[in-house]
This record gives sequence, structure tokens and C-alpha cells, in this order.
Amino acid sequence: MTRACLDSWAVLRWLEGAEPAASRVESLIEDRPVMSWINVAEVYYVTARSAGRTIADEVVRDLAATLELDLPSVTRVLEAAAIKADHPMSLADAFALATAAAHDAVLLTGDPEILDAGGLWRTEDLR
Repeated sequence: MTRACLDSWAVLRWLEGAEPAASRVESLIEDRPVMSWINVAEVYYVTARSAGRTIADEVVRDLAATLELDLPSVTRVLEAAAIKADHPMSLADAFALATAAAHDAVLLTGDPEILDAGGLWRTEDLR
């Protein structure tokens, strides 16, 4: 079975129950997909803006118990920077891709910046 990596787009759709992404992410949870702490930060600020910091704190606590959260090393930071240098996407998206590559994982996302960038990475479109 191929390892899965989640970006903030995938996790936010899962939390919202938005299909088809939510069911696909849910089907992977018992396998503890990996996610970069940079993408967790995105989930936090989006949740804090929409539901408040208390809920955002709870979401991060639940993610830490459910997923393998990856704290980027200096190497990972530079890998993400190289991806961003070559492709028009947010730095957080580049971290998601660098994290997936480091864990030999498929990145699950619906983010057009990633899916339309034309890189050689492995993705699964959750839209």
C-alpha cells in the first residue's frame, strides 16, 4: 500500500465533511497519513478565523493524535524552497510536496496550484 500525505486542502475538506474528499481522507486515517506542521499551521489559522482559537486548538490536538505530523528539517525547508522556485505555488503547498516526497508518499489534495503545476510528484485529486 502506498503511503499517503495530506495537505491543508485535504484536511479542511475532511473536517467540513465535503465529499468526495472527506470519505477518501477518512478511509486513510487508520494508516496515519503524514502531514507537514506547515500545513497544520494553515489548518489552524483557517479554523481559528472561522470557528475561534479554542476550536483550532482542539483540531490541532486531534490531528496530532490521528496523523503523523512532520516537523520540517533544514533539508526539507530547502527542498520546499526549490519546489517553490520552480513552480508558481504557495510555500505551504511546496512544503506539502516536499513532505510527500520525503516519505515516498502520494499527496492527497484538491488544490489547483499543486494539481496544475505540472511537476513530477505523485498526487491524488480529491475534487
